[in-house]
Amino acid sequence: MKKILIVVDMQKDFVDGALGTAEAVAIVDNVVKKIEDFEGDIIVTYDTHEENYMETQEGKNLPVPHCIRGTDGWKLDSKVQSALDKKAYKTIEKPTFGSPELPAYIGANYNPAETEIELIGLCTDICVVSNALLLKANFLETKVSVDSSCCAGVTVDSHNAALTTMKMCQVNII
Repeated sequence: MKKILIVVDMQKDFVDGALGTAEAVAIVDNVVKKIEDFEGDIIVTYDTHEENYMETQEGKNLPVPHCIRGTDGWKLDSKVQSALDKKAYKTIEKPTFGSPELPAYIGANYNPAETEIELIGLCTDICVVSNALLLKANFLETKVSVDSSCCAGVTVDSHNAALTTMKMCQVNII
């Protein structure tokens, strides 16, 4: 069985920057350990916006500039980056919550019937849930899991609600 770990948006702006939270900071060490101990392929997503972010639909609904390509906040948390530097990994930049490129890449490079996917990262209630549900919808018979100890939401309540939603859609919650 091939295993894939998807590290979702562990960027500075989501950890301790423009949209950071104490809960996001608190999961960094768990994420680092998960990366260090993981045996399989790793895919890292980057929430990626351009200078015109405030003019986009997302910018109008969430008027906090974040993860602007090339800025310090767009980079991965330094501890997470250090752990990844010891591993091979693929990066995917995504302009919004869920990435259609993620299931396309996995479908083109893996046999879904012989693959297990685990997601970790930020934010549980936006990008993690979006990508977990995209993957589950595209690969019905693939085991898709989310490690809740390696995720944080915008709030604790919305984190828990997203975990419940994913569980109801047959995503395994660790």
